[in-house]
Amino acid sequence: MKKIILLTLVLTVAFSGIIFAQNAGEPNAAEIGVSSAQQKLKEISISKMEDAGLWYGIMPADEGIMQLRRFEASPLDKEPIEGEEESGIVEADDYVVGAKVSFYRRSMSTFSIRPIRPLPVEGIAKTISVWVAGRNTNHVLQLEISDHFGNTAYINMGKLNFVGWKKITVSVPPSIVQRDYHYYNKMGITVEGFNILCDLDETYGNYYIYLDDLRAVSDLFAEESRDEDDLIDAW
Repeated sequence: MKKIILLTLVLTVAFSGIIFAQNAGEPNAAEIGVSSAQQKLKEISISKMEDAGLWYGIMPADEGIMQLRRFEASPLDKEPIEGEEESGIVEADDYVVGAKVSFYRRSMSTFSIRPIRPLPVEGIAKTISVWVAGRNTNHVLQLEISDHFGNTAYINMGKLNFVGWKKITVSVPPSIVQRDYHYYNKMGITVEGFNILCDLDETYGNYYIYLDDLRAVSDLFAEESRDEDDLIDAW
Protein backbone atom coordinates (compact mmCIF):
# COMPACT_ATOMS: atom_id res chain seq x y z
CA MET A 1 0.00 0.00 0.00
CA LYS A 2 2.87 2.36 0.88
CA LYS A 3 4.49 1.61 -2.48
CA ILE A 4 1.29 2.56 -4.33
CA ILE A 5 0.97 5.87 -2.45
CA LEU A 6 4.65 6.68 -3.07
CA LEU A 7 4.31 5.91 -6.79
CA THR A 8 1.24 8.14 -7.02
CA LEU A 9 3.10 11.04 -5.42
CA VAL A 10 6.06 10.62 -7.79
CA LEU A 11 3.79 10.63 -10.86
CA THR A 12 1.88 13.69 -9.59
CA VAL A 13 5.09 15.68 -9.07
CA ALA A 14 6.44 14.65 -12.49
CA PHE A 15 3.20 15.60 -14.26
CA SER A 16 3.14 18.98 -12.50
CA GLY A 17 6.70 19.60 -13.63
CA ILE A 18 5.77 18.92 -17.24
CA ILE A 19 2.81 21.38 -17.08
CA PHE A 20 5.01 24.04 -15.49
CA ALA A 21 7.68 23.57 -18.18
CA GLN A 22 5.10 23.95 -20.93
CA ASN A 23 3.66 27.16 -19.44
CA ALA A 24 6.93 28.71 -18.33
CA GLY A 25 7.56 32.10 -19.94
CA GLU A 26 4.06 32.39 -21.48
CA PRO A 27 2.12 35.46 -20.24
CA ASN A 28 -1.46 35.02 -19.14
CA ALA A 29 -3.66 37.25 -21.31
CA ALA A 30 -6.34 37.44 -18.62
CA GLU A 31 -3.82 38.68 -16.04
CA ILE A 32 -2.32 41.41 -18.20
CA GLY A 33 -5.69 42.47 -19.62
CA VAL A 34 -4.69 42.12 -23.26
CA SER A 35 -6.24 39.83 -25.86
CA SER A 36 -3.67 37.59 -27.47
CA ALA A 37 -5.55 37.95 -30.75
CA GLN A 38 -5.04 41.74 -30.71
CA GLN A 39 -8.34 42.44 -32.43
CA LYS A 40 -11.09 44.95 -31.75
CA LEU A 41 -14.03 44.04 -33.93
CA LYS A 42 -16.74 46.62 -34.41
CA GLU A 43 -19.71 46.99 -36.76
CA ILE A 44 -19.50 50.22 -38.75
CA SER A 45 -21.63 51.93 -41.37
CA ILE A 46 -20.21 52.30 -44.87
CA SER A 47 -23.29 53.87 -46.46
CA LYS A 48 -26.93 54.04 -45.41
CA MET A 49 -27.79 54.51 -49.10
CA GLU A 50 -30.11 57.43 -48.39
CA ASP A 51 -29.58 59.36 -51.62
CA ALA A 52 -29.87 57.75 -55.05
CA GLY A 53 -28.09 60.80 -56.47
CA LEU A 54 -24.87 59.48 -54.93
CA TRP A 55 -25.21 56.25 -56.92
CA TYR A 56 -25.34 55.47 -60.62
CA GLY A 57 -26.07 52.49 -62.83
CA ILE A 58 -24.05 50.88 -65.61
CA MET A 59 -25.49 48.56 -68.26
CA PRO A 60 -24.54 47.78 -71.89
CA ALA A 61 -26.60 50.05 -74.14
CA ASP A 62 -27.58 47.22 -76.46
CA GLU A 63 -28.95 45.01 -73.67
CA GLY A 64 -31.40 47.26 -71.83
CA ILE A 65 -32.19 50.48 -69.99
CA MET A 66 -31.43 51.10 -66.33
CA GLN A 67 -32.89 53.65 -63.90
CA LEU A 68 -32.09 54.47 -60.26
CA ARG A 69 -34.43 56.08 -57.73
CA ARG A 70 -34.73 56.43 -53.98
CA PHE A 71 -37.79 55.25 -52.07
CA GLU A 72 -38.97 55.90 -48.56
CA ALA A 73 -38.68 52.45 -47.04
CA SER A 74 -36.61 50.34 -44.66
CA PRO A 75 -36.30 46.62 -43.78
CA LEU A 76 -38.36 45.97 -40.65
CA ASP A 77 -35.80 43.51 -39.24
CA LYS A 78 -32.89 45.91 -39.53
CA GLU A 79 -31.28 46.80 -36.20
CA PRO A 80 -29.28 49.96 -35.41
CA ILE A 81 -25.54 49.77 -34.99
CA GLU A 82 -24.58 49.24 -31.36
CA GLY A 83 -23.43 52.44 -29.71
CA GLU A 84 -24.40 54.66 -32.65
CA GLU A 85 -26.94 56.69 -30.68
CA GLU A 86 -24.59 57.13 -27.73
CA SER A 87 -21.95 58.62 -30.04
CA GLY A 88 -24.24 61.56 -30.79
CA ILE A 89 -23.77 61.15 -34.56
CA VAL A 90 -26.89 59.54 -35.99
CA GLU A 91 -27.41 59.68 -39.75
CA ALA A 92 -30.97 59.64 -41.11
CA ASP A 93 -32.05 56.21 -42.30
CA ASP A 94 -35.40 56.60 -44.06
CA TYR A 95 -34.70 55.72 -47.69
CA VAL A 96 -33.40 52.91 -49.90
CA VAL A 97 -31.92 52.87 -53.40
CA GLY A 98 -33.93 51.08 -56.09
CA ALA A 99 -32.87 50.06 -59.59
CA LYS A 100 -35.15 49.18 -62.51
CA VAL A 101 -33.80 47.31 -65.54
CA SER A 102 -35.79 46.92 -68.76
CA PHE A 103 -34.23 44.16 -70.87
CA TYR A 104 -34.28 44.36 -74.68
CA ARG A 105 -33.75 40.63 -75.15
CA ARG A 106 -32.47 37.51 -73.43
CA SER A 107 -28.72 37.63 -72.96
CA MET A 108 -25.93 36.91 -70.47
CA SER A 109 -26.26 40.46 -69.22
CA THR A 110 -24.58 42.19 -66.30
CA PHE A 111 -25.42 45.54 -64.76
CA SER A 112 -23.83 47.48 -61.91
CA ILE A 113 -24.84 49.85 -59.13
CA ARG A 114 -21.94 52.06 -58.11
CA PRO A 115 -21.28 54.98 -55.77
CA ILE A 116 -20.17 58.27 -57.31
CA ARG A 117 -16.93 57.85 -55.40
CA PRO A 118 -15.50 54.60 -53.99
CA LEU A 119 -16.47 54.05 -50.34
CA PRO A 120 -13.53 53.53 -47.97
CA VAL A 121 -13.93 50.99 -45.17
CA GLU A 122 -12.40 51.93 -41.84
CA GLY A 123 -9.96 49.48 -40.29
CA ILE A 124 -9.37 45.95 -41.55
CA ALA A 125 -12.67 44.64 -42.91
CA LYS A 126 -13.67 41.13 -41.87
CA THR A 127 -17.21 41.00 -43.32
CA ILE A 128 -19.39 43.17 -45.56
CA SER A 129 -23.19 43.16 -45.38
CA VAL A 130 -26.07 44.81 -47.24
CA TRP A 131 -29.86 44.54 -47.16
CA VAL A 132 -31.33 43.44 -50.48
CA ALA A 133 -34.78 42.87 -51.96
CA GLY A 134 -33.95 40.73 -54.99
CA ARG A 135 -37.43 39.73 -56.22
CA ASN A 136 -36.81 35.97 -56.08
CA THR A 137 -34.67 35.57 -59.19
CA ASN A 138 -31.59 33.50 -60.01
CA HIS A 139 -29.47 36.58 -60.60
CA VAL A 140 -26.27 36.70 -58.54
CA LEU A 141 -25.19 39.70 -56.46
CA GLN A 142 -21.48 40.42 -56.61
CA LEU A 143 -19.48 42.84 -54.45
CA GLU A 144 -16.61 44.69 -56.12
CA ILE A 145 -13.81 46.00 -53.90
CA SER A 146 -10.27 47.26 -54.33
CA ASP A 147 -7.25 47.43 -52.04
CA HIS A 148 -4.99 50.43 -51.46
CA PHE A 149 -2.83 49.51 -54.45
CA GLY A 150 -5.81 49.54 -56.82
CA ASN A 151 -6.09 45.77 -57.16
CA THR A 152 -9.71 44.80 -57.83
CA ALA A 153 -11.45 41.78 -56.34
CA TYR A 154 -14.95 40.36 -56.85
CA ILE A 155 -16.83 38.55 -54.08
CA ASN A 156 -20.03 36.66 -54.86
CA MET A 157 -22.67 37.44 -52.24
CA GLY A 158 -25.14 34.81 -53.46
CA LYS A 159 -28.27 34.36 -55.52
CA LEU A 160 -31.22 36.73 -55.20
CA ASN A 161 -33.74 33.88 -55.07
CA PHE A 162 -35.64 35.03 -51.98
CA VAL A 163 -38.79 37.05 -51.28
CA GLY A 164 -38.70 40.41 -49.51
CA TRP A 165 -35.74 41.89 -47.69
CA LYS A 166 -32.72 39.84 -46.68
CA LYS A 167 -29.42 40.80 -45.07
CA ILE A 168 -26.60 39.27 -47.07
CA THR A 169 -23.19 39.00 -45.43
CA VAL A 170 -19.89 37.82 -46.91
CA SER A 171 -16.40 37.45 -45.51
CA VAL A 172 -13.49 39.37 -46.98
CA PRO A 173 -10.97 36.72 -48.11
CA PRO A 174 -7.59 36.81 -46.33
CA SER A 175 -5.95 36.71 -49.77
CA ILE A 176 -6.92 40.38 -50.16
CA VAL A 177 -4.06 42.35 -48.61
CA GLN A 178 -5.43 45.11 -46.39
CA ARG A 179 -2.30 46.05 -44.44
CA ASP A 180 1.37 46.25 -45.30
CA TYR A 181 3.71 47.75 -42.73
CA HIS A 182 5.99 48.99 -45.51
CA TYR A 183 3.11 51.30 -46.49
CA TYR A 184 1.59 52.10 -43.11
CA ASN A 185 -0.34 55.12 -44.43
CA LYS A 186 -2.25 52.82 -46.79
CA MET A 187 -4.51 50.17 -45.35
CA GLY A 188 -7.99 48.73 -45.73
CA ILE A 189 -10.26 48.36 -48.75
CA THR A 190 -12.78 50.46 -50.65
CA VAL A 191 -16.16 49.38 -51.99
CA GLU A 192 -16.40 50.02 -55.72
CA GLY A 193 -20.02 48.90 -56.04
CA PHE A 194 -22.29 45.96 -56.80
CA ASN A 195 -22.55 43.87 -59.94
CA ILE A 196 -25.64 41.80 -60.76
CA LEU A 197 -24.81 38.77 -62.89
CA CYS A 198 -28.05 37.98 -64.70
CA ASP A 199 -29.42 34.50 -65.26
CA LEU A 200 -30.16 33.94 -68.97
CA ASP A 201 -33.69 32.67 -68.31
CA GLU A 202 -34.55 35.77 -66.25
CA THR A 203 -33.44 38.48 -68.70
CA TYR A 204 -36.78 39.64 -70.09
CA GLY A 205 -39.35 42.27 -69.17
CA ASN A 206 -38.56 44.50 -66.18
CA TYR A 207 -36.43 43.65 -63.18
CA TYR A 208 -36.38 45.55 -59.87
CA ILE A 209 -33.82 45.41 -57.06
CA TYR A 210 -33.54 47.47 -53.87
CA LEU A 211 -30.46 48.00 -51.66
CA ASP A 212 -30.07 49.49 -48.20
CA ASP A 213 -27.61 49.92 -45.34
CA LEU A 214 -24.15 48.84 -46.40
CA ARG A 215 -22.09 47.85 -43.33
CA ALA A 216 -18.85 46.17 -42.35
CA VAL A 217 -17.44 44.41 -39.33
CA SER A 218 -13.88 45.72 -39.05
CA ASP A 219 -10.87 45.27 -36.83
CA LEU A 220 -10.10 48.71 -35.38
CA PHE A 221 -7.30 47.58 -33.07
CA ALA A 222 -4.56 49.51 -34.91
CA GLU A 223 -6.61 52.72 -35.01
CA GLU A 224 -7.91 52.72 -31.44
CA SER A 225 -4.79 51.40 -29.69
CA ARG A 226 -2.41 53.99 -31.13
CA ASP A 227 -0.60 56.00 -28.46
CA GLU A 228 -1.45 59.70 -28.30
CA ASP A 229 2.20 60.64 -28.76
CA ASP A 230 2.77 58.27 -31.70
CA LEU A 231 3.65 59.70 -35.11
CA ILE A 232 1.75 59.00 -38.32
CA ASP A 233 3.90 57.71 -41.20
CA ALA A 234 2.22 59.76 -43.93
CA TRP A 235 4.87 62.30 -44.88
